Amino acid sequence: MSNAPKEKITAIRIALIAMLTAVVVVFTLIVRVPTPIKGYISLCDVAIVFSAYLFGPWVGAIAGGLGTGIADLLGGYAQWAPLSFLIHGLQGLLIGLIAHRKSSKKSPMDVFFFRLLFGGIVGIVVMSGGYYLAGGILYGFKAALTELPLNLLQSAVGSVVGILASHAVLKAYPPARYLAF
Repeated sequence: MSNAPKEKITAIRIALIAMLTAVVVVFTLIVRVPTPIKGYISLCDVAIVFSAYLFGPWVGAIAGGLGTGIADLLGGYAQWAPLSFLIHGLQGLLIGLIAHRKSSKKSPMDVFFFRLLFGGIVGIVVMSGGYYLAGGILYGFKAALTELPLNLLQSAVGSVVGILASHAVLKAYPPARYLAF
């Protein structure tokens, strides 16, 4: 998405990561719908997808993993914190890598649609599959299967809303793309 030269980590980028990590925590905690095997669904994927698409794989990975891990610790789901850190961190990383692959076209939005779609699908698979495996290990695969539709719904809604939000921010404030790394 960004054709800006890759720079070192700056104070602005550190602040951006911290702010987006906090946004992921809030989006994770503000709406929590309990699920059958001692988990919950939330709006965290909206913030993770937004972060990864707009600001790149490292922001998506750190904000997604750290934000959901902290939210699990704060929200009373400590057993899920390391799993959320890994699953959502990988989700943010892969979405960001797909979205920010170099392109020969000048306008990032010209080629971005298929990357958004593919990145969203990869994010859905990573998140839903990761929680299915984690739930299966913790509570049994039959029990984890009951949560799969809820996780698919959470990640699909998060992908759509995150894509729309990142597109709106880029349209309103194009220089935001230069913070990506």
